[in-house]
Amino acid sequence: MRSSRLIFALPVLVLIGLWIGVLGAFAADSPAPDVHALAHAVDEHYNHLRTLQAEFTEVYRGSGIERTEAGTLWLKKPGKMRWEYRSPREKLFVSDGHEAWFYVPDDRQARKTPVSKLDDIRSPLALLLGKTKLEKELRGLSLAPDISPLEPADVVLRGVPQALADRVSEIVLEVTPDHRISRIVINEVDGTVTEYRFSQQKENVHISDGKFDFTPPAGTETVEGVMGP
Repeated sequence: MRSSRLIFALPVLVLIGLWIGVLGAFAADSPAPDVHALAHAVDEHYNHLRTLQAEFTEVYRGSGIERTEAGTLWLKKPGKMRWEYRSPREKLFVSDGHEAWFYVPDDRQARKTPVSKLDDIRSPLALLLGKTKLEKELRGLSLAPDISPLEPADVVLRGVPQALADRVSEIVLEVTPDHRISRIVINEVDGTVTEYRFSQQKENVHISDGKFDFTPPAGTETVEGVMGP
């Protein structure tokens, strides 16, 4: 169901090797950033992380609908993630790396599916830690000078995803000078756009494995099967 879907990321997902190099790339007389070096720097940054916590804003546009939601994201190696939505309504998308759950308290229903059968654009983000390889995940990775970054010092990249290629036509990434991904925009083949903005990122903080467990509250209906749009 599209209204309850969030994103990826590549699976997923995920600058120039030196901070000064990225900043310098935006000077009028400086050459454009080297995409290969930039992608490698992002890979190195995330592949050395064990955990990541961030605030997120999700903006969905499609079928005449525009919806903005916000909450907190937790990621932990290997393949664990928790999207905890606070506004405008509470809901939860959580995976321990084996099973995924989607739960909306107001609906009193929880959907459960094996990660191997998960068809959700949020799911690739669980692979961000430890397995990032941007140029492998995104074909034709290149600069996107036509897209304005949220912050002047950031670099914007675009590529075509190897995974979810039947649904996603292009992924846009905004990368900060310290090699963090601050924004992911997923353009789907049907014209739907889902944008994630990340802030207050905390790396390698302690996150217990229990954060990624889920037990439906009493009185909640459990539905098992493929979790998709």
